[in-house]
Amino acid sequence: MLAWSSLLALLVFWQATASSGLVTPFMLPQPGVVALRIWSDFASGELARNLALTLYRALAGFAIAALLGVALGVGMARSRPLRWLFDPLISVGFPMPKIAFLPIITLWLGFYDVSKISMVVFDAVFPVVTATLAGTLAVERELLWSARNLGASEGQLLREVVLPAAAPEVLTGLQVALPIALIVCIVAEMKMGGVGLGGAMITASRFADSPGVFAGIIEIAIAGLALVKGISVIRRHLLVWHQEAADPTTV
Repeated sequence: MLAWSSLLALLVFWQATASSGLVTPFMLPQPGVVALRIWSDFASGELARNLALTLYRALAGFAIAALLGVALGVGMARSRPLRWLFDPLISVGFPMPKIAFLPIITLWLGFYDVSKISMVVFDAVFPVVTATLAGTLAVERELLWSARNLGASEGQLLREVVLPAAAPEVLTGLQVALPIALIVCIVAEMKMGGVGLGGAMITASRFADSPGVFAGIIEIAIAGLALVKGISVIRRHLLVWHQEAADPTTV
């Protein structure tokens, strides 16, 4: 209960401010009004439809980014020419706000799911690549030498030594990439329109539907929290053998 005290305090502050008369209901609707709007969206099926489409786009882009990022990160760590080729691109592209490429993606791919998923991939792949590269390079050379001396092939070395040893860093990159995937998906939906949590929220804004806008914020927050908690549980299960599994965690 203590972990949720800050959220409860925020809810109390929200209710007190909305009821104080300092702001209009249009500027800040009461929590009860927003809760009724969320329930209305749920009962009508609109929330399920929007949530399903947003999660489909975000998770599809995240899955592609995860596969590409891990493959490229391992390849860069084990191949100097590949690292020489991609390292400048990663260094320049990582800090760049990739949403600036949205008009180009729209021109090339249109306004539908392919363009939104492509934006998610483009943004989420960078933390996966960098984390995988760092984790792979950090694998102790003694482990690699020992495996080679025991006759391990390059494939066995990758599967049984490199990837397990780099797994904590790789999973950290995936944990960073997942909320990025959701954020980029929401922003793309807001910019491109259509069905989805972001599209519904921007539509409510255009029609001056204040409860709809705040309901969208709460719905997105809950979806994001569920994704973050879900990947944290997956991490704990995959790293049950690792030292961090025995340590207390705040996630």
